[in-house]
Amino acid sequence: MFSHVMLGANDIEASRTFYDAVLGALGIAPGRTDPKGRVIYMHPDGLFMLTKPLDGEPACHANGGTLGFKAATTEAADAWHAAGVAHGGTACENPPGWREGTFGPLYLAYLRDPAGNKICALHRKPA
Repeated sequence: MFSHVMLGANDIEASRTFYDAVLGALGIAPGRTDPKGRVIYMHPDGLFMLTKPLDGEPACHANGGTLGFKAATTEAADAWHAAGVAHGGTACENPPGWREGTFGPLYLAYLRDPAGNKICALHRKPA
């Protein structure tokens, strides 16, 4: 459904360190910097990118927004969460664990990245 997602970051290197760790826990290679200074994470399903806002204003988080990353297992979601906390992220919401939702049982782990963006690792219980 999505070709890419781009988040703003005020400190690109702090955000890169954070996302190299959390995405690495999900098996995604470290980000690469393009000539414009953006950090790009490549995956067969799309791109995830970090950039300083082009308008020169400070980056800020989307109040009410959450970006979710697919985790293959609950252990991967836990590793993602631990890597994020160890690399400048902040735990938010409830601790990682199973929740019953509209779409069935979901294993969720939530963090705020160094720029304050709310992100999630999600594992769906196999049918």
